[in-house]
Amino acid sequence: MESLAAVTNRTEAKPFVKWVGGKRQLLAAIAEYAPRNGSAGTYHEPFVGGGAVFFHLKPKRAVLTDSNERLIRTYRGIKNDVEGVIKLLRSYPHEKPFYLEMRAQNIDVESDTEVAAWFIYLNRTGYNGLYRVNSRNIFNVPFGDYKKPTICDPETLRACARALRGAKLEVRDFSRVLERAKAGDFVYFDPPYIPLTATARFTDYTSEGFSDQEQVRLRDVALELKKRGVRVLLSNSSAERVYDLYSRFKCVEVDARRSVNCKPNGRGRIAELLIY
Repeated sequence: MESLAAVTNRTEAKPFVKWVGGKRQLLAAIAEYAPRNGSAGTYHEPFVGGGAVFFHLKPKRAVLTDSNERLIRTYRGIKNDVEGVIKLLRSYPHEKPFYLEMRAQNIDVESDTEVAAWFIYLNRTGYNGLYRVNSRNIFNVPFGDYKKPTICDPETLRACARALRGAKLEVRDFSRVLERAKAGDFVYFDPPYIPLTATARFTDYTSEGFSDQEQVRLRDVALELKKRGVRVLLSNSSAERVYDLYSRFKCVEVDARRSVNCKPNGRGRIAELLIY
């Protein structure tokens, strides 16, 4: 019989949280535009989110950043104390009163290990896997009322901890990549998308949101990186505004699927853009 360690070591790292706009279904298409065989110097992902692209590409050196401090602290908790995170998650019951108690907790004063367990628990048991905060940075997603949600997946968490060993994790604005990226590096941007319709907006990953002005600033950062010889790839919606913004780039349409939406009929196949 194989040992538990042998089985665990075969487990592939993959996103340990559900994430709006997650890229699992587009990984093959994205990989076509990424450097082959780790030929890039350092991989940078300024909107790391669920980390699907990072875990798929498996770069040897990476800098993963996000403006969501709790998300970055969750990654740090898994990287530095995955067994502590697993122990906490195994102790958490799937009950609405406990969920509401966890949701109301002042988690920012706790350790990275506790933040990681808090984040994963609420993500796995909250409604539709959403992460949403109000203007006071208070998590406000209602209880999901699932039958048997996977609150703790030890093998995946341990695989993610191994994948994160060579990664730097920082809370940074996306523009700070200009301070780090060098010629030969690869930067993948997956920002909150420009909505296809006026009612499709979902930017509350942090309390600040993501405006059109921010989209323009992102485009300018991508242009500057390209001038410096940095390889750049972006994802965004197929809205006309995106085509306007990236008129000096190449845009390729790919079929994607909305997996997180408050309305079931709002899920389904939709065209997104890969921009380089």
